[in-house]
Amino acid sequence: MSQSPGGAVSLATAAAIDPPPTAAAADRVVPRRRPGRWIATAVVLVLLAQFVHGLATNPFYQWDRFGYWFWRPTILDGLLITLQVTAWSAVLGLLGGILLALARLSGSPVLRAVSWTYVWVLRSVPLIVVLLFLYNFSALYKTLSLGVPFGPALFTFDESRLATDMAVAVVGLSLNEAAYAAEVVRGGILSVDQGQHEAAAALGLPRGHRFCRIVFPQALRSITPNYVNQLIGLIKSTSLVFYVSLLDLFGTAQSMGSTYPGDIVPLLLVVTVWYLILTTVVSVAQFYVERYYARGATRTLPPTPLQRLRTGLADVRERLRREAAV
Repeated sequence: MSQSPGGAVSLATAAAIDPPPTAAAADRVVPRRRPGRWIATAVVLVLLAQFVHGLATNPFYQWDRFGYWFWRPTILDGLLITLQVTAWSAVLGLLGGILLALARLSGSPVLRAVSWTYVWVLRSVPLIVVLLFLYNFSALYKTLSLGVPFGPALFTFDESRLATDMAVAVVGLSLNEAAYAAEVVRGGILSVDQGQHEAAAALGLPRGHRFCRIVFPQALRSITPNYVNQLIGLIKSTSLVFYVSLLDLFGTAQSMGSTYPGDIVPLLLVVTVWYLILTTVVSVAQFYVERYYARGATRTLPPTPLQRLRTGLADVRERLRREAAV
């Protein structure tokens, strides 16, 4: 190999020894091989295929009876009761949780003690016990009255007329939900930076306006995912109202299973699918609510499922185009 007088290799000689890579070779990236991932994927797909095959071919599931019961008016009536109980309990439970959380954060030791005691008791007692206690509440107090404390009653109510099955279910679930919602709301309020409180106070804003317009909207970013988990649990907890004689979705299926003992499994599958649909709708709503409140906290909003699908298809087309070019 010839060298220049200064001892350096000439450019022509260097190009002949080590030619530059072509454009196709420079663009092509060989991914790292991961045999473990492929083996795990194959095992999961085989197990999933076996599970689906068992669901489709096992006559014990009686899919024809499943289709018969799925849209029956009796089942839909029970579903409507489940939705009503869930909606009322979610709203009342959240309102009660907000009040309890504010009481926990207040400067009054009495309010803090009462709120803490309520949360402690209701989170310790099983929900079925609360419902059964309320269902038999008329045995302890046959009448309810409003009037002067420790004095004469001005208004008297017959407790047995007020405590309908729907009222007992909604009150019991709301009381239980408020205890958990209080901790969710309190944690969300505490997650707001203290500087936000100080800045709002420095502007001279009233306490209520400060909470509703500055603190609470920021706390919702933390409250929403946690409370939606509570809401999903509430949807499933409505199955317990069957024990207070309210025929919701699960209660209706239980009643029909007693009348048609051969259809117990299809009825349970109907209940399972409806609960899956309800929780899926709530989960989708949770995603868009979280995305809405993330506008001021993240640089880019998380992509929607449709946007993810478009991105995935675009990546696949680009990969196929590159492979075809090589």
